[in-house]
Amino acid sequence: MVEILRTNDLVTISAVEALLTAAGIHVLVADGYMSALEGSIGAFQRRMLVLDDEEAEARALIAEAGLGAELRDERR
Repeated sequence: MVEILRTNDLVTISAVEALLTAAGIHVLVADGYMSALEGSIGAFQRRMLVLDDEEAEARALIAEAGLGAELRDERR
């Protein structure tokens, strides 16, 4: 899996998760439990991960939705 997004913004997480799920892209929101353990004060960002072979499609959908600035740099 590859990380495509990292944020504390719950609205962005929800929107991107809904967008990708609707497109049939498997997405994992990691570190949600860590956020709960630290009291949801935003010290730990949540990461969004997709399967390697779905990365390009996920990035394209997120960019088309106007959220391209939220994307992490592509792997090198």
